[in-house]
Amino acid sequence: MSVRFVPVRALLFSFTFVAVVGVHLLSQTPATAPPPPPQIDVRAIARPAHPLPDELASARVTRFSFIAYGDTRGRRDGVDQQYEHSLIVDAMLATIRRRATTDFPVRFVLQSGDAVLDGRNPVQWNKSYVDLINRLTTEGDVPYFLVPGNHDVTTATDLSAPGRLAGLKNYLDATRQLIPPDGNARRLTGYPTYAFGYGNTFVVGIDSQIADDETQFAWVKAQLDGLDRRRFTNIVAFLHAPPFSSGPHGGANLEAATNAIRTRYQPLFRQHHVRMTIGGHEHLFEHWVERYRDSRDQRYRMDHLVTGGGGAPLYAYQGEPNLQDYLKAGATDRVTLEHLVKPGPDPGDNPYHFVVVQVDGDQFQVEVIGVDWGANFKPYRSNISVLRDGQ
Repeated sequence: MSVRFVPVRALLFSFTFVAVVGVHLLSQTPATAPPPPPQIDVRAIARPAHPLPDELASARVTRFSFIAYGDTRGRRDGVDQQYEHSLIVDAMLATIRRRATTDFPVRFVLQSGDAVLDGRNPVQWNKSYVDLINRLTTEGDVPYFLVPGNHDVTTATDLSAPGRLAGLKNYLDATRQLIPPDGNARRLTGYPTYAFGYGNTFVVGIDSQIADDETQFAWVKAQLDGLDRRRFTNIVAFLHAPPFSSGPHGGANLEAATNAIRTRYQPLFRQHHVRMTIGGHEHLFEHWVERYRDSRDQRYRMDHLVTGGGGAPLYAYQGEPNLQDYLKAGATDRVTLEHLVKPGPDPGDNPYHFVVVQVDGDQFQVEVIGVDWGANFKPYRSNISVLRDGQ
């Protein structure tokens, strides 16, 4: 196994260059952009035999697991199946089988975006991505939930931008059998923004590329405002751009999407005591802990996971973000931030991986599973952490 992967590791830095070039390609003007992709439809990812039950049917469930990961785009998009992503899928299927007979079976998978290099191109979805996810939904028989990243729907913030519309159509074609349909109470009509409840946990998926969009924000707020918190004791938000990170998209570089998440969504998340955010965008693993207090001086903890090791060119630590404005804005809530797990300074320190979140009542446990040469990845000195203070 290690022999076949040596060439991939040797090319990590060149892949990083390709990734940067790919980001620029998505924001090129029509005069310099590549030729338009072929006009074909993206195949729908197969629906699992056992999708999530109606929310009421799972109301008493308090023990289960779910998988989270992101950034599966790869060097073979449009040419062949994503090889690095296939290693992740193999390991996920093994994890699903291993947990099936335990008290914490895997009930769904969350993918935080950047499914393919250029989401406007349907060939990349059909040739490189869809069949891998079909393995999870058919062999693994687990529901699969994807939110779009910048490579899927471009960096455009204008909802009517041609590139965004092309990428959004392909995203919706791929996920049409997986996410709530338009007209459903848990879906914002016309948007890739949705939510679902399973057991004691409510999950909301947000399009971070349009984090400043008033319609999306109002819908997310209404979903959280209307929750029965006696039932949904845990809230998880997943999105592509994380609120905090230290790779090339973070550090000293404050991107517009990140700024909007911090200034608009994070105060809302604190108000509703969101338990965890899950993001990608950075092709590495890191973990932030946000602590704050409410008006009654009750203490809360929100964990922020960045898990972008799904197959895209790996990134390295670039430095700490400037958090002065964020902490100042959160002074009333006495907000503090701890960078619990930092990524390594070399891309090879940050292997391809995914995360298993184990839910046990209101207690979460995270297991980080590296693949191939990263099989012994131990970001917490082990690969497991119970998410409570003192652990």
